[in-house]
Amino acid sequence: MFLIGLITALVVALCFLYSYFKFVVFTFWRKKGVFYIDPVVPIGNVTSFIIGKLSVGELFHDIYLKYKNHRAIGTYIFFKPNLVIADLELVRIVLTKEFGSFHDRGFYINEKGDPLSGNLFLLPGTKWRNLRVKLTPTFTSGNLKQMFGVLKECSEELATSLKTITKTEECIDIREIFARYTTDVIMSAAFGIKSNCMTTPDSEFLYQGKKLFEYHNFWFALFAFVPQVPKFFAIPFIDRNTSNFFIQVFQDTLQYRQTHNVVRHDFMNLLIQLMEKGCVAPKEGDICDVSSNTSKMSILEAAAQAYSFIIGGFETASTAATFCLYELAINQDVQNKLRQEIDEVLKKHGEVTYNAVNDMTYLHKVVSETLRKYPPVPILNRVCTKAINFPTTDIHIPEGTLMSISVFGIHRDPAIYPNPDKFDPERFNKDQIAARHPYAYLPFGGGPRVCIGQRFGYMQTKVGVINILLNFKLKLHPKTSVPLIIDGASVLCTPKGGVHLIIEPL
Repeated sequence: MFLIGLITALVVALCFLYSYFKFVVFTFWRKKGVFYIDPVVPIGNVTSFIIGKLSVGELFHDIYLKYKNHRAIGTYIFFKPNLVIADLELVRIVLTKEFGSFHDRGFYINEKGDPLSGNLFLLPGTKWRNLRVKLTPTFTSGNLKQMFGVLKECSEELATSLKTITKTEECIDIREIFARYTTDVIMSAAFGIKSNCMTTPDSEFLYQGKKLFEYHNFWFALFAFVPQVPKFFAIPFIDRNTSNFFIQVFQDTLQYRQTHNVVRHDFMNLLIQLMEKGCVAPKEGDICDVSSNTSKMSILEAAAQAYSFIIGGFETASTAATFCLYELAINQDVQNKLRQEIDEVLKKHGEVTYNAVNDMTYLHKVVSETLRKYPPVPILNRVCTKAINFPTTDIHIPEGTLMSISVFGIHRDPAIYPNPDKFDPERFNKDQIAARHPYAYLPFGGGPRVCIGQRFGYMQTKVGVINILLNFKLKLHPKTSVPLIIDGASVLCTPKGGVHLIIEPL
């Protein structure tokens, strides 16, 4: 009898839950008169993502392309209403014009229980604004030039290691190689540490860096779209061991530099200035502008920013470079033209320098087209922080409503980029850029929350590509699928099964 009663109670509870979702939760967009996609109880419109059938980028790409004529599409992520923005003018409104109503990402953050989550990428409101002002000087042209030596050294080690590997290996998974390269770059630029991942594939730094992106789609959806749930249950977004590892690395590096009076031109040095003075001098030799209300950064706050530097530069840069070399291997004419430009510019400059890289205009087009076709961060999230009547629409958006912008969808929209699956760097000629809507290209986001490190990201990818093309000819190995299959189990735009290339010394 007890078992029967238990089963009955469970059935009743499930029926109640189903009815509540069906007739209460999932009526939000219908009551507002907004076009919406019929949701599935209880996870809304993200079933294919949760089960790993589609990546989050592909999910919103398909929604965007199928329903973009509605300009804004109502969807549900679990019990949360989410508005997908499919009109570029509305994208401009969300990211820039009405930034005061959409300034937060709505992602999980818990500075006390999960200290590394308190970083510039995730922080909301006033905390984000104050930190953004402090960190902006760290990515000036002057500071990037000072950090260029790190990029150059790591990229030369990349080429040297590839020369050794190609002697014994028929083909190379270039994504794995670039993961090692970007780890070396980031650990050196962020912490001043030689991680030696190019020569030590089982490096703890590489292992922990990869751990940062190992999330099941279900958990990522919770942290990204309904952070109230993991925060209520005190579930950390960042693995405890990984978090402790990077905090300890940061503290050890800080102690060593202070004890031995070590000064290096890297991101760590800029964070030390913020901890000691509360600001960063715009140029070397300048006096830091300290005002009466300038607050110094704590060790954990600084460690969180170093962590965000790792997040921003590790996986995104390695996948961008991977896709770039994949397309160069397929499009031999583009590869030859790019190599010719690299040779010509280096004859002028004598070696790979910061200015030499900036003179490579075709290289910039190639990398830009790579980021167009394969945006590492395929969607942009915002949450409504102040209720607003959405301009140019009849939609009233209450506070707390989620917003999603499909970068992947916009970048693959044939109405914006004709024949979008074709790799064509000439799309980024000045006349073509001027003819497009300014919000038609968003690999680093847009508006006041545009990625602060985008110039470093471009430079990191470019320098790696330069040193490979200077030394090798790239061909596609049969193990690599054409077209590439995007990994549905990944939260970023990543190739399933890697990218295997034949790399022949020149």
